[in-house]
Amino acid sequence: MNTRINTRIFNEFPLLETERLLLRQFSLDDTAAFFGIRSNEQVMQYMDSFPFENHNQARQMIEQMNSDYSQQIGINWAIQLLHNQKLIGYIGLWKINYENVRAEIGYSLHPFYWGKGYMKEALHEVLCFGFNQMNAHGIEASVNPNNRASIALLKKIGFSKEAHFRENYYFNGNFVDSLIYCINESDF
Repeated sequence: MNTRINTRIFNEFPLLETERLLLRQFSLDDTAAFFGIRSNEQVMQYMDSFPFENHNQARQMIEQMNSDYSQQIGINWAIQLLHNQKLIGYIGLWKINYENVRAEIGYSLHPFYWGKGYMKEALHEVLCFGFNQMNAHGIEASVNPNNRASIALLKKIGFSKEAHFRENYYFNGNFVDSLIYCINESDF
């Protein structure tokens, strides 16, 4: 049973590779591609966040994600296709809770790549990293209840629904529900 987060993962950014994907650190060279993902209304419809309006917002978020890694509070990977090096999405472990040996996972993929198994592949690899290298005891995901594709993916990987928070986020003039799905190291 994991009882302490392994901080050695913050000594050098962990590159992860699957059959079709490279998960790597973001660089400012990714700004345009990242903007293409975060400005897409289909991507953002369940994120309870507004789509990016300019490249500066994408650059600032990349800088923030890299700062989170330096501060040892999160790890965010750019998801890149191995065969052509195209950035197609991102995935990260954030809100790392050292006291309770947990983290939250979040992810997004450009719609052109939906339904092809890429996110399942990336999610599985990051969970392996989270439990085997980072030594997390549990990993959770906060999901908009209307995001059926994400809920189905989490269930397929082995996550269980732990909570339904009613109207716990205020976004764009409305209170929005959220679901919490979790997986513990013993379930994976």
